[in-house]
Amino acid sequence: MAKEQKVNIKELAIKTILTEAQAIEKLAEMVDDSFEKVVSLIYNSNGRVIVTGIGKSAIIANKIVATLNSTGTPAIFMHAADAIHGDLGIIQPDDIIICLSKSGTTPEIKVLIPLIHNMGNPIVAIVSNVDSYLGQKATFVLKATVDQEACPNNLAPTSSTTAQLVIGDALAVCLLKLRGFSDKDFARVHPGGALGKKLYMRVSDIFSEANPPRVSTNAKIRTILLEISSKRLGATAVIDENEKLVGIITDGDLRRMLANNNPVDMVTAKEIMSANPKTIEKDEMAISAFNLMEQNKITQLVVTAEGVYVGMIHLHDILKEGVV
Repeated sequence: MAKEQKVNIKELAIKTILTEAQAIEKLAEMVDDSFEKVVSLIYNSNGRVIVTGIGKSAIIANKIVATLNSTGTPAIFMHAADAIHGDLGIIQPDDIIICLSKSGTTPEIKVLIPLIHNMGNPIVAIVSNVDSYLGQKATFVLKATVDQEACPNNLAPTSSTTAQLVIGDALAVCLLKLRGFSDKDFARVHPGGALGKKLYMRVSDIFSEANPPRVSTNAKIRTILLEISSKRLGATAVIDENEKLVGIITDGDLRRMLANNNPVDMVTAKEIMSANPKTIEKDEMAISAFNLMEQNKITQLVVTAEGVYVGMIHLHDILKEGVV
């Protein structure tokens, strides 16, 4: 290994980013009719997309597969080296093969391409060197040409693999749009983690309808304090004689009342409540409840079912579920 050299880290990092950014910007000029034909081919296919590559391109192929699967296009990764040792069995008659390679001339690719041709499947090349073996033999060529790698030696795949990744993302986004892939579809295939919970978890999945905090309009301070304390939500709803929601009393309302130094023995809920409390329907998304709390700088929301009070949801309940 060569002797350690003095390096301007920030300068080199910026140069790397700019080199890759310029490579990506030039990709926009390379999108042609072939790109449209490939998108149409995949969209109208009854098969899957098989994405293959070798080395760093194989890693990018894996990411493209993940993106396609998560946006409505069934895809499978097939390592180019493993393919010629048995994994060709993955390929079915209606499948479309996408092959990633910078040079388009690696030995594994040169062995693999004729075998796929014999099977009759269309081959889409995402390749930097369009005049290469892969570029010449593919059914369709998507140009991912880069002038230079971000690597100072112009060797390590950097700009080229970034270009491959961006082409894959462009394919996935176009297909997503054509399929009308919605946020509900996204939630269906992303049920885990905060992202999934934002898309499928509802208020009804979090709050409890069992014995929600409530006091009457003429309830006295002791009753109010006990209700707020026992239900551990930091607030209680105020209900009139017709079982209609008329207000909310929070810890903050009680503190403000006590700060006024007025006699409290005869004070009723109606006198200290905040009228017209913020509410949310139980079937609304939990993330909508969070956004409403954030917008109004509050920590509780009254939950209703067709306008009828059924409970209360606290900010901490949403945070505990990992919705945000």
